[in-house]
Amino acid sequence: MSFRIVLASGNAGKLTELQAMLQPLGVQLVAQSELGIGEAPEPFRTFVENALAKARHAARESGLPALADDAGLCVEAFGGLPGVDTAFYATRFGYEKSDANNVRALLEQLKGQPNRRAAMVSTLVAVRSADDPEPLIATGRVAGEIAQEPAGSNGFGFDPVMYIPQFGRTFAQLPIEVKNANSHRGKAARLMMEQIRDRWLPAGTT
Repeated sequence: MSFRIVLASGNAGKLTELQAMLQPLGVQLVAQSELGIGEAPEPFRTFVENALAKARHAARESGLPALADDAGLCVEAFGGLPGVDTAFYATRFGYEKSDANNVRALLEQLKGQPNRRAAMVSTLVAVRSADDPEPLIATGRVAGEIAQEPAGSNGFGFDPVMYIPQFGRTFAQLPIEVKNANSHRGKAARLMMEQIRDRWLPAGTT
């Protein structure tokens, strides 16, 4: 069985990662940008509220089930920030929005800070329709610390400075399959797969 789900994002990195993770279910993810759907407002301060808003928006505009991911970096020394503002972190310090500038700004702000503990968090929300009263919610979290300088070329976002003690490397230094299996998004995707299989697919579906 195969069915289409709209991914409420235009982020190519997210689309590639989530498509690979959900492939065992026969799910075909379609980026909302391919359907001419614009970005939804994200006015909330938590990952789950923003992900739900994005999923409902994509479902309403497409008429299809939708999946949204709201993810970010939570730095202990900053009280959990930048959190939902992760994608725009660099703009707070006068830089243009980009992954490279986000990393640069973060390293500048952490200079001289002994506590470099941080976590990458991903919250996935899926809805069958815009009015679905029972959205599927899955959260994945990976704790580590911010490296002194970027390392590695795999991944995107803060992956080059997210050092994972378990592997002795940053996310961007890990092979893609290892990263996907152990990342915050990978953990959330596995939980989401279980829920889609249990609640949305007919009994006996792989």
